[in-house]
Amino acid sequence: MQNFLLILSNVVLVVIGQVLIKQGVNKIGGFDWSHLVNFLFRSFTAPLIVLGLVFYVISAAIWIMILSKMPLSFAYPMLSIGYVLILLVSWLFLHETITPLRILGVLLICLGIFFISKTA
Repeated sequence: MQNFLLILSNVVLVVIGQVLIKQGVNKIGGFDWSHLVNFLFRSFTAPLIVLGLVFYVISAAIWIMILSKMPLSFAYPMLSIGYVLILLVSWLFLHETITPLRILGVLLICLGIFFISKTA
């Protein structure tokens, strides 16, 4: 149970990081190759993006703990829970449109997570 909680906390931190980075990118504007340096500077000085990266660093530390406790072939596929959470969070907080085909894809991912969890 503790291992699953570690994986879940890792996934939640990654999802939070992704949402923060997306919100930060939405604020600074789109990427254009001709303004790459300017875009990168704005990205790495935008508070939401920096905070999102902090969440990533914390999740990386937790990931190291996870790998010390379980096989990579089990742990890594369990990170697919993030796809499910991202779909829900994107719909709820970013107001993104979720198509039936995306829902079907996430349901198939859930089925895979279920089968992998039975091998622990």
